[in-house]
Amino acid sequence: MKSIKPSKLHSGDTIGVISPSSAPNDLSRVDKGVAYLERLGYRVEVGKNVGKKWGYLAGSDEERLDDLHAMFKNKDVKAIICLRGGYGSPRIIDKIDYKLIKKNPKIFVGYSDITAIQLAIYKKTGLVTFAGPMLAVDLWNDINRYSEEFFWRLLTSTKKLGRLEFPNEAKLGKITKGKMEGKILGGNLTLITAIMGSALLPSFSDSVLLLEDVDENPYRLDRMLNQLRLAGVFEQAKGVLLGAFTDCENKDPEDPSLTVAEVFNSYFSQLKIPVVSNFQHGHIKEKITVPYGIEIKVNSDKNHIEYLESAVE
Repeated sequence: MKSIKPSKLHSGDTIGVISPSSAPNDLSRVDKGVAYLERLGYRVEVGKNVGKKWGYLAGSDEERLDDLHAMFKNKDVKAIICLRGGYGSPRIIDKIDYKLIKKNPKIFVGYSDITAIQLAIYKKTGLVTFAGPMLAVDLWNDINRYSEEFFWRLLTSTKKLGRLEFPNEAKLGKITKGKMEGKILGGNLTLITAIMGSALLPSFSDSVLLLEDVDENPYRLDRMLNQLRLAGVFEQAKGVLLGAFTDCENKDPEDPSLTVAEVFNSYFSQLKIPVVSNFQHGHIKEKITVPYGIEIKVNSDKNHIEYLESAVE
């Protein structure tokens, strides 16, 4: 699929804020996040249903969907940043008006549970979206300088980023050697498997497959990776890029378990495509923002990752 890039963000532009999954536990984070964006010189439009709750969801499916559609309809809004993940996006992806999004392509930011929306948007429209900082998680207080600078540079510049400089001189881990080049797609492993089998999951053919997750026991990661294996995803991809798997150790030391590294090795060590780990993306403070749908190059032998094109135009 040919990717569509959103327009870059300019000082003074309006940023929409929505919560298509779960609501922030502390709604004061919304105000603090909005104040942060305004200090940077942006106007902010908060979705009319932000702050609502329906159990573990940020309002009903209709309310969350209405905010999503309203932001894409609003010609003044140039970017949309999600407040947080949690759970809820798979419930609405079959109800999204993708024709509306394709007619009004704009920057859309989130990660974790937002993965389902991002992959569905790419499948139906080809729009590049951003797995990056969320307002009530990463941008409301004590913002990591590396993540902040990386994020805003991607959204405001049409220059390709080129070779990435990893935070704290982090090194990629080599599970299998080699080089790979392709469109980066993927995201949260749990959400990829949650929508697998639907018509809203894009093909990973010739892609660099990115995976990350949080708070999953190794046996659960094993189960989800096996689902990808059985579905032929690893045969389609040109390579695999493993991000952070935060708090994914065995929770009960008396319960026999494989380590996460052992699970990864069992699935990836025999693949005939490059597989690298320790990519600085996921549920971590120092994160690299990932534009789904752009071409990247990975060289595990030389510890290089390069963004081969800009993410905005």
